[in-house]
Amino acid sequence: MTIVEISAILMAVAFVVLVGYLVPVLIQLRKTAAESEQLLAKMNADMPPLVADLRSMSQSLNDLADQARGGVEHAAVLLHAVGEVGESVQQVHNVVRGSSGALLSNVASVVAGFKAATQVVRERMKHEGEHHNGG
Repeated sequence: MTIVEISAILMAVAFVVLVGYLVPVLIQLRKTAAESEQLLAKMNADMPPLVADLRSMSQSLNDLADQARGGVEHAAVLLHAVGEVGESVQQVHNVVRGSSGALLSNVASVVAGFKAATQVVRERMKHEGEHHNGG
């Protein structure tokens, strides 16, 4: 045998060994590719409903935040009206105490308090009407 023949035999043996190692790797690679394809197909089927649910939940949260914001606005208007009534009562009390019970002053203070309270209530009703009609 010549060196060329020995080299050819060694190369053939090396090629057979290389193919022997590569075949299981290629089979495993094919299985992995098939499983990846199945996973992607399942994800494509499952993702649209999840995204729709997330959008629905986000819309519900936005609606809830809007309702909470409206409730806070109504509470602020109510507290403002209560403050106005309190100021009117304080004015009436000061007039009664300061003027030793002058009837005319008392009536004027009560009328002023009632007028302020009705004005605040009217403003509140006007704002509520705008909110519901415009919203």
